[in-house]
Formats: sequence, structure tokens, C-alpha cells
Amino acid sequence: MQKILAINPGATSTKIAVFEDEKAVFRKTVEHQGPVFEQFQQVYDQRQYRAELIATALREAGIAPDSLAAVVGRGGLLKPLAGGTYAVNEALTEDLRRAERGEHASNLGGVLARQLADPLGIPAFIVDPVSVDEMEPVARISGLPDVPRYSLSHALNSKAVARKVARDMGKRYEDVNLVVAHLGTGVSVSPHRQGRMIDVNNAQEEGPFSPDRCGGLPAWSLTKLCFSGKYTEKELLAKMLGTGGMFAYLGTRDVRKAEQRAAAGDDTASVVLDALAYQVAKQIGAMATVLAGKVDRIILTGGIAYSQRIVSDITTRTEFIAPVVVVPGEEEMDSLAAGALRVLRGEEAAKIYR
Repeated sequence: MQKILAINPGATSTKIAVFEDEKAVFRKTVEHQGPVFEQFQQVYDQRQYRAELIATALREAGIAPDSLAAVVGRGGLLKPLAGGTYAVNEALTEDLRRAERGEHASNLGGVLARQLADPLGIPAFIVDPVSVDEMEPVARISGLPDVPRYSLSHALNSKAVARKVARDMGKRYEDVNLVVAHLGTGVSVSPHRQGRMIDVNNAQEEGPFSPDRCGGLPAWSLTKLCFSGKYTEKELLAKMLGTGGMFAYLGTRDVRKAEQRAAAGDDTASVVLDALAYQVAKQIGAMATVLAGKVDRIILTGGIAYSQRIVSDITTRTEFIAPVVVVPGEEEMDSLAAGALRVLRGEEAAKIYR
């Protein structure tokens, strides 16, 4: 039996879980209230504060650190890399410290894993960070050399549910073709061909709109809006990534509330919900062409996959391509532990970050 500590740092919380093989035996979310982080200039500076909170939580739960076989953290904004489980080495830690690709709480995942694992003499890992990039050269061409397409997605959950569905089919992830639609705060739709995520819409600026993101917008009209003087750069970026999407139309980010309004006769809410499902279905269709129509399953996952209305609408439009499987929610902690466990069991080798 392998005991694994999983760590998922967020902007306002630190989620931790301890697994014995695949089974979670302890879970806790430590909330960070008020201005607790104002004393830190960079996200990296929070590492000792969060590490002490994790150690306290384990001690209170009666979990001895020397009983752990590995520590695994959520991967941060690293350079583009192939999917898989990575050993946290000096190069990876340094990139997370420098945060050249952006400050984000997830940058602490690998840092905390190594900080807690090194004194115990056990390995530290990260699994399928958001910067997983397995796109083929043809997928990087946007139509303007100044603006190449690049991969930024919900790789951890997308690859985890892809492996799960492949197992349920009695096959390996490396032997199937899948289209995975992660429906959450952002929406990313990715084609997986024999174990590689060969394309994906960048969830911050492409593809379907989401509860508060604009998704892909008409480029000509957007350019004119940028130079209209109506918004500053900061205001427009905030609108595209935080107050756009469904929120811009309905004033709510909660799909359940939008559904209640639609059920009560709100025509605008009904059309916006229909449009969300419509755009996701279109993106699934587009990604099916990347696989030349050879799709074994379509997978709907993420928080919005709990919505029967949206799932039904997407399924109606896409089930002609392949059977649709629904795996709602995000099992990030379980996915992190599973990635570490595959390495500990010798099912795959830990990748080296360079």
C-alpha cells in the first residue's frame, strides 16, 4: 500500500488529501481568509506559510509524515511540455519560482511538494499541468504569425477522465481516440489520439464562451472595440476573462440560477443556455474532424456537466459522432494521486523537466 499526500493550492484555499493507493483517507480544505496574503509580494513567498498549515493539518489528523511514500502537487504555469507525471527537480522549482509565464497559486504545487518531500527522502511530483502541450505543428497555425495558437487547458482533469473512460471500455488510454469537453469556469475541448492531446482550444481566449469568459470572439469587431476608446486595456481583458460569457448577458455565473430563470420564462436566459450548449457541440464537432471522425467516445466533464439541460442539448447534437459519456465534476486530487501512483507502481516512468 502506497500512502500519497496530494496538494492543490488555490487563490483562497489550499486543498490537501491523503490517499492509500486509490482510496482517499483524509481530505481538508484550508481557507485563507481576509488579507492574509497581503504580506507576500509574490505567490512563491507564500510557500512556508502554506507548508506550515499543511503540516498542522496532517498532525491534527494523526497522519505521520514518515508514513508517506510520495507528495504530489498541482502543476503550475510552466513551459509547454508533454503530459504525464513529472519529478519535481531544481529546474522545475526554479521555473515556478521565477513565474515568467504568470503568477498563479498553482505554481506552489510543485514547490510545496518538494519542500515537504525532501526532508523525508521521498519523491515529489506534479501531474499534467495546465501548460501540457502535445499539439501538432498544423494546430499551432492561427492565420497570423504574430498570434500563434498555444495550449492552455484543463489537462489534469481531461486526461484523468480520458484514462477512466478508456479503462471502462476495457482499453488503454493509448489505444483509443476521444474528444473531451471540460465544462467549468472555462471551457476546453480537446481531441485525444492514442494517449496524446493533439489539439485544444485555449480556454482563456478561444472556443465556446463559459460562465464568465468570452471564448472566441469575431476578430474584426473585437479589434475595432479595442481601439474605440470605450474600454481601457485592463477593463477589456477583465471583461474577456471574468465578466464576459454568460455573466455579461445574465449577470450571473451560476448555471443553476440561469436554468431557474429560463424555467420561469426568461427568454434571454433560455437562449444563452442554448447558445452555450450549441457552441460546445460545434467545438466537439470541429475536434472530431481532427481525428478524421474516428472517435471512440465523447466525454463531457467539469462542473457544468451536472446540468441535465446542457448535457442533453450537447448530446443531441453530437451523439451521431460517437457515444457520449458524462463524467461530471473535477476530481483533481484523485487525479494527482493517480498520477503519482502510476509512477510508484512502475506503470510509467516519471518525466524529467528540463
